[in-house]
Amino acid sequence: MKKLILLLSLLFVLNSCDKDETSYSVVALPVDSVVIPSAFDLGETYAITMKYYRPTNCHSDYGIFYDKDLNIRTCAVKNVVENRSNCSEIQNVLVEETFNFYVTNTGNYIFKFWTGEDANGNDTFLEYDVPVN
Repeated sequence: MKKLILLLSLLFVLNSCDKDETSYSVVALPVDSVVIPSAFDLGETYAITMKYYRPTNCHSDYGIFYDKDLNIRTCAVKNVVENRSNCSEIQNVLVEETFNFYVTNTGNYIFKFWTGEDANGNDTFLEYDVPVN
């Protein structure tokens, strides 16, 4: 029993050593453009594509932010960023993030795609008002 406790203690000590741990953060990136239908049909599913520029080689796709409030949908691109000192900027790499939207209500849907912040720190959006046939 003492050997087992000693072995487990040793494994715990070895696993808790700092091994150049890399930290990560999740960030929202501004949407550059959107591919969205001009109208929806009730009960159908549509692909919506957001296009954005990947700023560094430390950024990786992490899905989308999607929030709904009645008929308003707010969307943004999420990336995970490896926080390291040797990240390199990437020029003109346009990346696409697509999600499927299932139409469940009549009336119009308002889509707001986050494009960043203005000079006053206020969020800015590309907005689309899409009617349902």
